[in-house]
Amino acid sequence: MRAEESTARGTAASTALAHQGLDQLTRREREVLLLLADGLGNRQLARELGIAERTVRAHLASVIQKLGVQSSLQAALVGDRCRSIIRSGIATEEGIADYR
Repeated sequence: MRAEESTARGTAASTALAHQGLDQLTRREREVLLLLADGLGNRQLARELGIAERTVRAHLASVIQKLGVQSSLQAALVGDRCRSIIRSGIATEEGIADYR
């Protein structure tokens, strides 16, 4: 098996595992993940959500653990790839058709 194929399979498998973890995220964690995927840093996330930066770090730690990824960057990539799924989950919880 070539290295590219191995990497592609590994990425697909990790994305599938992370996708399963999306169901475990709270509404706020989903909001944090979407903003992280938009490229916001912790301080910007805190301002946008009106919460303390320490709370942002706690949410990010929980998101990383639930998604089974190893870093905020990996979480951001999952958030970007699964943006529509995350938005629909938030919209379903709020009973609205579109989010953000």
